[in-house]
Amino acid sequence: MLIPRLVWVCLALIGVRSCHAHSLFTCEPIKVHRCLGMLYNMTFFPNMMEHYDQDIAASRMEPFMPLVNLRCSPDVHHFLCQAFIPACTEDTKVIRPCRDLCEKVRSDCRKDISTFGITWPPELQCDRLDDCLYSPDGSVLPPTRLTTPKTSLSAKRDMGFWCPLQLKTRPGQGSTFLGAGDCAPPCSNMYFKPHEIEFAKTFIGVCSIVCLCATLFTFLTFLIDVKRFRYPERPIIFYAVCYSFVSLIYFIGFLLGNNASCNKAVHPAAMDTVVLGSQSKGCTLLFMLLYFFSLAGIVWWVILTITWFLAAGPKWSCEAIEKKAVWFHSVAWGIPGALTVMLLALNKVEGDNISGVCFVGLYDLDALRYFVLAPLCIGVVVGLSLLLAGIVSLNNVRQVIQHDERNQEKLKKFMIRIGVFSGLYLVPLVTLQGCYIYEQSQRSTWENTWINDRCQEYSIPCSHKTTESGRPDLSLFLIKYLMTLVVGISAVFWVSSKKTCSEWAFFFNRTRKKDPISESRRVLQESCEFFLKHNSRVQHKKNHYNPGSHKLKVISKSMGTSTGASATGNHGTSAVGNHEAIRGQASFSEARGSSEASAREQLERGSSTRGSRLGDRDREKQPSGQALSGGREGAERRSKKGSSSKVSSRSESFHRVPEGR
Repeated sequence: MLIPRLVWVCLALIGVRSCHAHSLFTCEPIKVHRCLGMLYNMTFFPNMMEHYDQDIAASRMEPFMPLVNLRCSPDVHHFLCQAFIPACTEDTKVIRPCRDLCEKVRSDCRKDISTFGITWPPELQCDRLDDCLYSPDGSVLPPTRLTTPKTSLSAKRDMGFWCPLQLKTRPGQGSTFLGAGDCAPPCSNMYFKPHEIEFAKTFIGVCSIVCLCATLFTFLTFLIDVKRFRYPERPIIFYAVCYSFVSLIYFIGFLLGNNASCNKAVHPAAMDTVVLGSQSKGCTLLFMLLYFFSLAGIVWWVILTITWFLAAGPKWSCEAIEKKAVWFHSVAWGIPGALTVMLLALNKVEGDNISGVCFVGLYDLDALRYFVLAPLCIGVVVGLSLLLAGIVSLNNVRQVIQHDERNQEKLKKFMIRIGVFSGLYLVPLVTLQGCYIYEQSQRSTWENTWINDRCQEYSIPCSHKTTESGRPDLSLFLIKYLMTLVVGISAVFWVSSKKTCSEWAFFFNRTRKKDPISESRRVLQESCEFFLKHNSRVQHKKNHYNPGSHKLKVISKSMGTSTGASATGNHGTSAVGNHEAIRGQASFSEARGSSEASAREQLERGSSTRGSRLGDRDREKQPSGQALSGGREGAERRSKKGSSSKVSSRSESFHRVPEGR
């Protein structure tokens, strides 16, 4: 028993729907006074010229009235009424004029058509019409015996939106506007005046520049010191990168105007229309970048709240959170990429004639609900929940360490910082969400009002769906664009600190000034390499001509040298073997010669010290009789002076660099 009842219910619903559909296409009484005397009194629209209303058809019929008044042909009145106000039978069959009748009228009225400059419609070209039906006596059969269906005179048919000729697009592009195929909205905005659109474009351009500067500052601060921003706060950097691209795209749209978001007219009678679909490469590219990075910014915000929660709740360390970075990046870039590809496959790209960019959901309410509003709501709810959970965990930690005033104060400042940053992000995001919700609830009213305002101009049927008119306020759209861009500025708050200022100051000082110490080191290194090469050749000659020079062992370590011969600094030490100090006067003369050779070697290498040279001069002034007893003391004194010279050798060498130049 239950199944038959369900079947009857389904059949009843189908019957109701079919009756409703039939009511939309019933005949209607003729109201045009010029055609009231015809053999029929019911008509149907649209007619051959795609006029959707009797008033519009009557106004388009006026230019042909001179032909009727002059009676240039006996069939001209009947022909024009059948063309503009077609006959309608009881079975909704429309009777239109035939070919032979058309040729007869045009032949009879050719002279008057030329005299009055009447433009014959392309739809009324005789070769496009059907052949006429003739009676047995050879006359054209008129539409006789037509019955009048019982229809209320006050009945109004809602034909929906019929795309006017001015808004027609090329077939096959898949553009749909208000349910009409191969149709697109006008490039001139539907709701606002030209001066309002210019103000909105300037406003969006200024906001995009401010947001771009703020987000770039955040990203460049990260590049100066990458190790400073670790997890759990590193998602702020990626979130700033996303909104830097968003602001850059809006700035590009400001520069391009409507060149990317609008198509040129396809024929002289048409007008420029908004891009609908992915056929325009420039518009598609702007859409892909804008939608991808807008959604990626929301996902990175959610990931930021996840990392904060992991650090505050389960007490994950920075290293443990960083190990999940691959998963974070996969989600943050994968979800927006998948949705972007899906929208391209569905051909949901739409031009924005206010901002000059291309986005989704500007004219399609379903796309707005499922691809813009739904991800935004999910991101706000999930992020806010995790943020509150993390703040509660931090508050519990703060209560546990209440006796540790220092750490408690740090934790308190950190919680305040998180709260302010989250507020700066969530307030614009929630406001943007409210704008989208209000827009999707009121857009049908706005569109019906626009149809009623333009139906006479576009020769389309007026809408009877709404009893009240409504138009959007420009401030709503300005707030929507402002909140879209302001969201990215909140990242500046997180990096704004004294440490950031000091890092930027150090960065500019480092790039503007050359380090004098580094420059001196470079000069010393080059000089040292030169003297080492020169000394190797001199030492080779000495070893060849002085066979006894190998008996004196000299240990030298140099870290710097001068560039001139007048002043030389040494950072090393020189020592002579003890068995050489107890030799006789003859042996000492040989040792002194070897010592002088070693001093010259250190001078050429740039590594001898002022103290060692003074010691050598003292030994030269000593008499030969005191050399034997003072040999050991001289060696010890040279060793001490060489050791003490290690401290001051670098600074002395740096001071001597300008003297040698």
